Amino acid sequence: MSDCSPSGDLPRSNAPSFLTLTATLTLITMPKTRATAMSDLPHFHSVRAHGAAGDGKKSDTAAINRAIEAASAAGGGTVFFPAGTYLSATIRLRSNVTLHLDAGATLLAADTGYDEPEPNKWGDLKYQDFGHSHWANSLIHGDSLENIAITGHGLINGEGLNRGWGATAGSGNKTIALRLCRNVTLRDFRVYHGGHFALLATGVDNLTIDNLRIDTNRDALDIDCCRHVRISNCSLNTPNDDAIVLKTSYALGAIRPTKHVTITNCSVTGYDLGTLLDGTYQRTLAHSPDRDGPTGRIKFGTESNGPFRNITISNIVFDRSRGIALESVDGAQIEDVAISNITMRDVSNAPLFIRLGNRARGPKGTPVGSIKRIAIDNLAASDADGRFPALIISGIPGHDIENIRLSNIRIETRGGLTMREIAGQPETLVNPFFLRGGAPGVQGKREPFAVPERENAYPEPSMFGLLPATALYARHVKNLQLHNVEILTTAPDERPAVVLESAENIALRNVTLPIPAKSKSAWARLTAVRNFTTDDIAKTVTKTTELKK
Repeated sequence: MSDCSPSGDLPRSNAPSFLTLTATLTLITMPKTRATAMSDLPHFHSVRAHGAAGDGKKSDTAAINRAIEAASAAGGGTVFFPAGTYLSATIRLRSNVTLHLDAGATLLAADTGYDEPEPNKWGDLKYQDFGHSHWANSLIHGDSLENIAITGHGLINGEGLNRGWGATAGSGNKTIALRLCRNVTLRDFRVYHGGHFALLATGVDNLTIDNLRIDTNRDALDIDCCRHVRISNCSLNTPNDDAIVLKTSYALGAIRPTKHVTITNCSVTGYDLGTLLDGTYQRTLAHSPDRDGPTGRIKFGTESNGPFRNITISNIVFDRSRGIALESVDGAQIEDVAISNITMRDVSNAPLFIRLGNRARGPKGTPVGSIKRIAIDNLAASDADGRFPALIISGIPGHDIENIRLSNIRIETRGGLTMREIAGQPETLVNPFFLRGGAPGVQGKREPFAVPERENAYPEPSMFGLLPATALYARHVKNLQLHNVEILTTAPDERPAVVLESAENIALRNVTLPIPAKSKSAWARLTAVRNFTTDDIAKTVTKTTELKK
């Protein structure tokens, strides 16, 4: 695959910089028989000097690891990959060592020869899948390290990695896997075909990820049980899975939070695989393996045993992808999250999905979690899949989602559904992938507003089938505010704009919502709602009422 996207570099001045003059003077003072290369400088260890062929055919695994060991033995340094293609299996990082992929350098994942996955009894208990539970069987692996980095403008090509559906002897399924490390920097390189995860960071503290371009066949960045994380200026294309996922699994054998996270100035997309890096941005893929539309989103969960706290997400572009998903289903508390300045186009499910469930995948006695204190401001979305309400917020009986504020939001969905379709749940419109388990009322005809709770189901917007609202479907919610919100449908839609069930303290201020296509239909349907207010209505409903414009 080529990388032929046009350069965005600014014109350079003809005047030499201070660094250029310094380098020139240094070379003039050197003997004429030999110029100093970067790899000759102290603390630089070229993989070529340690026997790497760089021809893409001969395995360079041993040479790369020798260079790393040499740098480590010297107290630290940079392992340098000059231009070339370096075929490799598992590369074992060491503390105080940087891997630097120079422009023109490609690290190519081998088909076999990887370290075997380390034992992990918590993975054997299936609190999370195999991929989340092992790190050693990866292209680049680090465990209990500090002060490490991967930098440079080269490419990591993971075509030899598997996508994580199972383990075979000698196979690798992640590009970069880090466990219990601190002071980590990942900057400037590109990844193509990253395997199950382009990055799995588990229990990593003080993690900086900047200016990466990742075009991969599953997840891009999985941030699991990490603290003090900064993700910025990244372009992430993941048509078949998630782009940025915050998780809190039980892979370390204990509850550990993901907290103090900043995600900013990034794009997440679901273009055809490889077409972010080659600059063609193609859109022929209709469905991910789970049969919903292209993924490429930002999500909390589904692995959600520990807390998520103190997280900001800002200045993010979504294109041909699913929306934002905040999910706690394994006991996690999601608290103090601020999301702002988001744009979305061609949204393949609900632009916003907030779900509190009770899958309880964890040790015996795993409690129901909580979601509270979420603020989302300045979100603009267009061309969203009309089968889904623009906003889905769903807790479970006895466990409300609390204190959600949505402000300055404009969402345009395609709309176009009828109440007969909601009652019939036709196979042509419903994705059955997440409707497994034989839960009653999930597939086939049902009363339009009798949406099953599905407390222990995998969380995904299509988990309920077709929902009976165009703008907002919310239940088991307390203290929900919508302020300066406009939601429109491009095609007439018969559903009510708002459906609220088992809700308390719901306030809509300066909110514009679509009017149902049938003149006799209500624009809002309220069931067991206390203290519902809009600009001109204040109401408490013990059973069910329908409000008409």
